[in-house]
Amino acid sequence: MTRMDSVRAATDSAKESVLHAADVVAPYAGAAREHAALYAREARVKMAPKVSKATRQARVGYDVYVAPHVPPKVDAAAQRAYCETRRAARQAVSYTAPRLEQAMAAAGPAREEAASRSAAALAALRGQVTAEEIKKLVKRHERRARNRQALRTLALVGAVVGGAVAVWRWWDRQANPDWLVEPPTELAEGATLTSVDGSGPMSARTGSGSETLGAESPEKPENGDEPR
Repeated sequence: MTRMDSVRAATDSAKESVLHAADVVAPYAGAAREHAALYAREARVKMAPKVSKATRQARVGYDVYVAPHVPPKVDAAAQRAYCETRRAARQAVSYTAPRLEQAMAAAGPAREEAASRSAAALAALRGQVTAEEIKKLVKRHERRARNRQALRTLALVGAVVGGAVAVWRWWDRQANPDWLVEPPTELAEGATLTSVDGSGPMSARTGSGSETLGAESPEKPENGDEPR
């Protein structure tokens, strides 16, 4: 028997002991909780009238036996302290109640998470969930967390790129407005190119030059005689 086998045997025995103890204690714990709630309810029902009666008797006894012997200033101070105490109690209740509700609402998910984890741990102790299934579940949760982070990153990058493109297009419109950009003009079929120095059409100059050369150099006869 190797060390791993002994560890597994000890783990199995401990698991069985815990399960047996939980099965044995669960009925008693449930019964004790029910009895405690019942006793508290009965005590509240029985003691509430007695407490109210004792309060009324104390107030009547104070008014009959103590109030005539108390100086007016002391009585006024007591009444003022009583009113201040009740006002402070109301303020404390109005201040504490919303925050207590918020705390309970915030603790709701944590309580549900703790309950779900306790149920998962109990299922693992009972052998209903194996270690491989737990590992797969953990990997699945990690993968989902990574996917959510990647989606958030992509959304942020897309927003930044979209903002940069919008800013660039706005700057381009400001630098090159539509009224400043002229559309390209097409040349007509009979149009000629003009020189930069303004001397006239190039085709006209070429034609006139050829005519001038023709006029200055007359054709010679074929026999070589000079014209008369």
